[in-house]
Amino acid sequence: MNILTGTDIIEINRIKESIENLGEKFVKEIYTTNEILYCESKKKAKYQHYAARFAAKEAIFKAISKLLKEKFEISWQNAEILNDQNGKPYIKFINTNIQEKIEDIDISISHCKNYAIANVVIIKK
Repeated sequence: MNILTGTDIIEINRIKESIENLGEKFVKEIYTTNEILYCESKKKAKYQHYAARFAAKEAIFKAISKLLKEKFEISWQNAEILNDQNGKPYIKFINTNIQEKIEDIDISISHCKNYAIANVVIIKK
């Protein structure tokens, strides 16, 4: 069994400043429509959720890096972070065949006032 992992932590204020300074350009480059709708629904806590999804995407890229032929094979938009009916986050890959190399994948996301963190574990086929 081959296990791959990725972890990322980010300051929430860094994402907030990027969104405030770059606006829609930044948001649409990083996040899918579903992710934007989810984060915006969180009102005052939206930056925590944007940061958590940013950390999640970074953790995904770190975990799958050994599965890629070159680093630009996957973009921010190819990994979507959604939540199931119980609120647990999961990853949906879009317009990529990377999932064919993955037997199983799990993600954990957390955030507090200042930081967001994500951890991804992959079992490779």
